[in-house]
Amino acid sequence: MRQAIILAAGEGQRLRPLTASRPKVMLKAAGKPIIGYVIESLIACGIRNIVIVAGYRRDQLFDALGDGSSSGVNIRYVIQEHQAGTGHALKQAESLADNEFLLLPGDHLIEAATIREICMLDPLALLVKRIPNDQTVRYGAVSISGGEVKEIIEKPAQPCDKPVSTGIFKLDKTIFQHLGQVSDIPAAINTMVAKGARIRAVEADGTWLDAIYPWDLLELNNHALKTLPPDIRGTLENGVFTSGATSIGTSSRIRSGSYLTGPAHIGGLCNIGPAAVIGPGVSIGDSVSVGALCVITNSIIGDDVVIGPGAVIENSIIGPGCSIGANFSSCSGEAEIKVDGEWLVRKAGSIIGENCRLEASVVASPGVVLGNESSVMAMKNITGRFADGSRVV
Repeated sequence: MRQAIILAAGEGQRLRPLTASRPKVMLKAAGKPIIGYVIESLIACGIRNIVIVAGYRRDQLFDALGDGSSSGVNIRYVIQEHQAGTGHALKQAESLADNEFLLLPGDHLIEAATIREICMLDPLALLVKRIPNDQTVRYGAVSISGGEVKEIIEKPAQPCDKPVSTGIFKLDKTIFQHLGQVSDIPAAINTMVAKGARIRAVEADGTWLDAIYPWDLLELNNHALKTLPPDIRGTLENGVFTSGATSIGTSSRIRSGSYLTGPAHIGGLCNIGPAAVIGPGVSIGDSVSVGALCVITNSIIGDDVVIGPGAVIENSIIGPGCSIGANFSSCSGEAEIKVDGEWLVRKAGSIIGENCRLEASVVASPGVVLGNESSVMAMKNITGRFADGSRVV
């Protein structure tokens, strides 16, 4: 098999505000877009002919990946103009599809070891994964008998002990015959099975991680960080302490008295400290300034962010272009969070959308989601969810 089709047209609405200006596949883990890890895994499995189904904010995909020549692959694009389901998305690639191909999502963190076995199989096959029972309601639970798929039950009403679909399939062109009447691939697979198709179920051993909600990105980030080798290209002043694997980009400066605990990634053109504590589990983008005496753990900081001195940031995500005043506090704790009409209970810090302005001594309670282009005046305590463009005075 020589071809992969990557579905990358979706927005990831439950990840807002992080996806307001970028597709889900372009969200970063350890400084790299999620789809970049997918492509690296395909290359490691010998697949260099790639078709990407693009849609929402597709210009960012084109700019980041181009034709793939810089990575030694051939990338072609087809467009899904409107998000009308995964089946409709795949249908757009019919004219470019080989007789057999690997189909996979572009917004999951996937290792080469995860897909290597299914790549070697004949069509038809589905990669499934065992996850905690209480999480199965998020995915398609797969009924299996004799090693073959019998049914995919999309988002079962109750938790179950069945493996779930990873969305990674080894398919042939017969799939396209079943996509006209249904909008989603699981429904097409169920139709094929009902008509006698034999689809092998292969249980994944390697990494497969999906970000459904904003805080899920922290798990992806932590896993991706653990794969990074130590790589220090910036400058560490005297009195900087490091432990664990840390990646520091070109022209970044870590100032005296700072302590870096890996795994951690710091992009290029950053200024950190003095006496800042970074890590573990931290990714910092390019052109970021982190002031003196800041403490940042298990968090993602976007590009072009300025964080004033004395900030404490835990289990949080700060979007690109933010200005965070001195003594900002975003500590982690158990919170009830409403996302797309669904209530979640989890340990979390805050999500700060892009281009926000927070003045000095703002305290963000656990579970805060602050929309893009928002501002918060000094000394305010914020709780709950705020729409884009909010003004807290």
